Amino acid sequence: MPDRPEIVCICGSTRFVDEMRAANRDLTFAGVIVVAPGEADDLITDKQKTALDALHLRKIDLADRVLVVNPGGYIGESTSREIDYAHATGKPISFTDPAPAAT
Repeated sequence: MPDRPEIVCICGSTRFVDEMRAANRDLTFAGVIVVAPGEADDLITDKQKTALDALHLRKIDLADRVLVVNPGGYIGESTSREIDYAHATGKPISFTDPAPAAT
């Protein structure tokens, strides 16, 4: 048994907040420590977005692995950057949905 529970960082588009919350709940009940994106009730400024994006990369640093919540295979620009960062830092990455077939 490990000294501590696994830590998983959830990444994904803010349009999938409900799906990310469900993944967070499921992982938490499975005994995993979940690090999730910050949430805001209103529109945020560009400065706030930049700060949140940088903070999320630090959350990836804390994690043992990354789970990308991508219903329908959708991966936006910010999530793509997070995936690239996770790859560069050697974090294992999994996805909730397969990528859509190329046309």
